[in-house]
Amino acid sequence: MQDKKKISAVVFDWAGTIVDYGSCAPMGAFVRLFEKFNIPLSIEQARGPMGAAKLDHIKALLALPEVSQAWEKEYGRQPNDNDANKLYDIFIPMNLAAIDDFSDPIPGAIELFNALKEQGIKIGSTTGYNREIADKVQRLAKLYGIIPDSIICAGDFEMGRPAPFMMYQTFNNLGVWFPWTVIKVDDTPVGIKEGINSGTWTVGVTTSGNEVGLTKAEWDACSEEEQMHLRQKAAEKLKAAGADYIIDSVADLPEVIIDIERKLAVGERPTYWNV
Repeated sequence: MQDKKKISAVVFDWAGTIVDYGSCAPMGAFVRLFEKFNIPLSIEQARGPMGAAKLDHIKALLALPEVSQAWEKEYGRQPNDNDANKLYDIFIPMNLAAIDDFSDPIPGAIELFNALKEQGIKIGSTTGYNREIADKVQRLAKLYGIIPDSIICAGDFEMGRPAPFMMYQTFNNLGVWFPWTVIKVDDTPVGIKEGINSGTWTVGVTTSGNEVGLTKAEWDACSEEEQMHLRQKAAEKLKAAGADYIIDSVADLPEVIIDIERKLAVGERPTYWNV
């Protein structure tokens, strides 16, 4: 019988959370994608909808006033769903190619996966990637021993994040049924909301994730003052989304698990159950 007062599972996002410090693979692919159509797209704009299903991400980018205006100037009309689908078909192989250069695990991720398995905590993952991209990410991560018990992709459902359906399927796959014994770890606001909507604890990742958006080398090259500013800015966005905890990277998760189990022992619940 599942213990209601112990963590039963942790569900991770991928890029920026477990692999790809700074979530650079999808960001770069989006910028290059729009360049192919002579549409300027900044890195900040490309990162805005990160965490959503990739087709939804493209539609959100096309809906940006600057982007839609540039599209109309270039093509004489506003972008539509057919354009989004065309962009998506081109994006997928671009993102697949980018993963080769951005597949290294986040420092501490390997050790964390080993520790969770030793503790009998199940490991799930949800992602805005489609199945083809997720399978490649997993093949590369497996070389490092990073092997989750379940991988669910946004493309598996009609509705992606922040809807909770990927999380519900993860519960089923992992065999857990008390959502407050599950932790969702993500580097995007929409991923945090996915966890909240499914009733789990949520942990937002700052320095390794999309909201900071720097490679490990770029982060290390920042001054302490710059790091503090970037960390705080990312934390504010994730807190605004409702994150129960904020950490620099998954290397900091063990202390969070201890604190959550302390709360579970006295009957505390995450946000969803207190509204």
